Amino acid sequence: MRMLVRLWRENKSLVAFIVLMVLFRSAIADWNVVPSGSMLPTIREGDRILVDKMAYDLRIPLTHIALVHLHDPQRGDIVTVDSSAAHELIVKRLIGLPGDTVEMRDNVLYVNGVRASYQPLALAPLPGDAVSPGDYLTERFAGFSHVVRLSELAPSPRSSFGPVTVPPDEYLMLGDNRDDSADSRYFGFFPRDELMGRTRRVAYSLDPDHYYKPRFDRFGARLDALAAVR
Repeated sequence: MRMLVRLWRENKSLVAFIVLMVLFRSAIADWNVVPSGSMLPTIREGDRILVDKMAYDLRIPLTHIALVHLHDPQRGDIVTVDSSAAHELIVKRLIGLPGDTVEMRDNVLYVNGVRASYQPLALAPLPGDAVSPGDYLTERFAGFSHVVRLSELAPSPRSSFGPVTVPPDEYLMLGDNRDDSADSRYFGFFPRDELMGRTRRVAYSLDPDHYYKPRFDRFGARLDALAAVR
């Protein structure tokens, strides 16, 4: 017992710091590693993204319990989802709001009967292109735009779906790498209480294909910057 008391006295500042950091990352802001290419080209493998945990709700730390609803999720948001269906934390783009009717025909998106417009975008080869070449397009609909990737050789078996209507308090999510993303086409709609935060920037990035060498051009990079300049 004396040893425990001594350890506490000698390390209480460190323990308090760790506890506060855990609470901060759980309820206010966090950074998450992106291990897959499902959001290419917007988010790359090895990116560490900044996540605003208070973008939508103020939650009890370490839980999904919302104390206050702060803002409604918006179409086009890039969202971290603690998915019970996927059994992991995933990052996807919010496409369908509650009440929306969403359909996809051969990777062409329709929201509430309105077809998205597409414009080819020339990009330098990105991770994944060597194995499965991809085409990059600026997708525009419902007042916002972002870049999507379509595989030239391996189209998704779910490049067409719907139309489906998004239920109340649930959301339809898709990956920007449309032919290589496990999203609402596989897991269904995502409940609001699983939406853990919104991301708009990269914190820092390490290249997993080159011994985790820092990619300094990605440090602090704004997501969707490619679409903004078009």
